Amino acid sequence: MPSSPWPAPAKLNLFLRIVGRRQDGYHLLQTAFQFIDLCDELDFQPRSDGRLVLVAGAAGVPETQDLAVRAADALRRAAGVDEGVSIRLHKRIPLQAGLGGGSSDAATTLVALNCLWQLGWSDERLAALGLSLGADVPVFVHGRAAWAEGVGERLQPLDLPEPMYVIIRPPCAVSTREIFQAAELTRNSTPTTIRAFIESRDEHPTRNDCEATVRKRYPPVAAALDWLGQYAPARLTGTGSCVFAAVDNEQHAREILQALPSDWQGFSARGMNRSPLLQRVRDESSYWGVAKR
Repeated sequence: MPSSPWPAPAKLNLFLRIVGRRQDGYHLLQTAFQFIDLCDELDFQPRSDGRLVLVAGAAGVPETQDLAVRAADALRRAAGVDEGVSIRLHKRIPLQAGLGGGSSDAATTLVALNCLWQLGWSDERLAALGLSLGADVPVFVHGRAAWAEGVGERLQPLDLPEPMYVIIRPPCAVSTREIFQAAELTRNSTPTTIRAFIESRDEHPTRNDCEATVRKRYPPVAAALDWLGQYAPARLTGTGSCVFAAVDNEQHAREILQALPSDWQGFSARGMNRSPLLQRVRDESSYWGVAKR
């Protein structure tokens, strides 16, 4: 069996519009997801005792709340199997940063255990299960940069430029629940189209409807947007706290990061239209194809 870890990439929301709200409280969105080459990594070790065990996880996150463990439990229940597994999470994506780390970990767990337990589920079936864990999980399951609508589950693959990004995380964590429950959040934006977004014919092609609320409630994020905006158009990803800007090249990114305020975290990352999880699945499938012959 391949010994390499399973990647769980971070994502950026290149824009985010809230175009309505369902009766159950979920928001109707339009967004474009693109992966970046910052990845968590997960290792899975089968267990003979039928237990799900988190050997190592994100600091400060209880095992019962860890999305990788919850994904493993959800898949096991839905598939009607009693397999056990030990999960080791090598956490690199910061928490509550708008980069989708928890959702990506959940998606990678679903995809990996589908392979390791040889369940034969389709991506569509895994994504439907993943939606119960988080609105961003399906895009990570499918592994393609995508235009998303609905609550984030209606996906259409996109081929986008894959620039270098500078990503800044100010010293705060943003609660997604708080932002989406905020009374002042705009929830009636006019829908746009893929073509208008791609061709930048929309008046505000990359706006994030959460930005005004996050700016008001989290001054460090407002400061980071203003600071990064000196160098390139700066945007909020998801509900934050991370802000990002596309830059010309890696050297430009390094120059910006060298000027970063000392109490902020920052890094550069390359945009990716295809998740490295897709290659890992191909490696696994090739192994089992050979093993069965």
